[in-house]
Amino acid sequence: MMSRLSENLRHSYASVGLRALCNTSYMRRPLDKFRQLRHLAVCDLYSIGPRLQRREPPVQIISRRSQQVAMTGRSTAPPTEYIASLQQLALQAAKTGAEVVQEALDKPRNIHFKGVTDLVTDTDRASEDAILKVLQKEVPDHGFLGEEGGVSGNTDSEYLWCIDPIDGTTNFAAGYPSFGVSVAVLHKAVPVAAAVVEFAGGPTAWVTRTYSASQGAGAQCNGKELKVTNTTDVTQSLLVTGFGYEHDEAWSANMELFKELTDVSRGVRRLGAAAVDLCHVALGITDGFWEYRLKPWDCAAGVLMVQEAGGVVTTMDGNPYTVFHRTTLAATPGLHARLLESTKPKTEALVNSGYPLGTWYVPDAYKQYVQTASS
Repeated sequence: MMSRLSENLRHSYASVGLRALCNTSYMRRPLDKFRQLRHLAVCDLYSIGPRLQRREPPVQIISRRSQQVAMTGRSTAPPTEYIASLQQLALQAAKTGAEVVQEALDKPRNIHFKGVTDLVTDTDRASEDAILKVLQKEVPDHGFLGEEGGVSGNTDSEYLWCIDPIDGTTNFAAGYPSFGVSVAVLHKAVPVAAAVVEFAGGPTAWVTRTYSASQGAGAQCNGKELKVTNTTDVTQSLLVTGFGYEHDEAWSANMELFKELTDVSRGVRRLGAAAVDLCHVALGITDGFWEYRLKPWDCAAGVLMVQEAGGVVTTMDGNPYTVFHRTTLAATPGLHARLLESTKPKTEALVNSGYPLGTWYVPDAYKQYVQTASS
């Protein structure tokens, strides 16, 4: 039996319905006609009058799409309505995880170590469990890739959800205000819908920013459309990067890049949460971002935010990018090529030395999609 639409999705769908009205030819009709239609939309969520096509709530669209794929055994590019429904589901899942994190703020942490300095807390695991519960209920036929739980679900699916229950765990554990919950879904290795809930402010004054994006429909932060800056000059740019836990050749190369670009820009920030860093580029408060050795859950959502806000994303040596690649360069269109002048030589030197900068682990059924998206 089809699952009941949650209250959060009902509100989200109502908003989508009203926006759809504003984009139709009815806006060119007399104002009183539009008011009549708006009244119909509010009074009847799923049937807004004979002139407009009947619209289904997001979960019904998801269920119907899954049934179509199951019956035919194949899938074409997802239709716009399906991507919109996935965006609403990503938003619901990210907010659900953020509620778990919110409850744990300013409280003692149960900290465990995955490595010498790589942390995980009980809240990371609880957040991921809550997110997966939402997703598995609505799209049980999709695949899932979580930072804490690894691969689960249908690994043959064209859809793969990338989940970071707390991006910036070290910051969260210390109460430092730069971390977030990141959820994105890939279709054939390409991000098509995403949401990030960023925690900012700090102890006793926590606030959140909620980002969302869907392929071809733009990106938003707290409902406001996002647009990258027009910056073209490195000397006028504010940049951001990150460093992994392994102090190896890539770490050393990035230290050199950090120094080089700090010398010629307005500054380079290092906040410790890649999803948040990428959202800041989309938000227009920074102009470019690069980092080695990110995982799909670190960057899948943030990359889509940048792309839908008008930014450019490639590997750090300028090749076509997927979230399975181990280098990420995201910037404004006018700045990207100039940053590439710095990142490309360092990255090529690493590759030529034999350092592994190819793709990260890719589920077997997904390898064909990554190869296609990389060409």
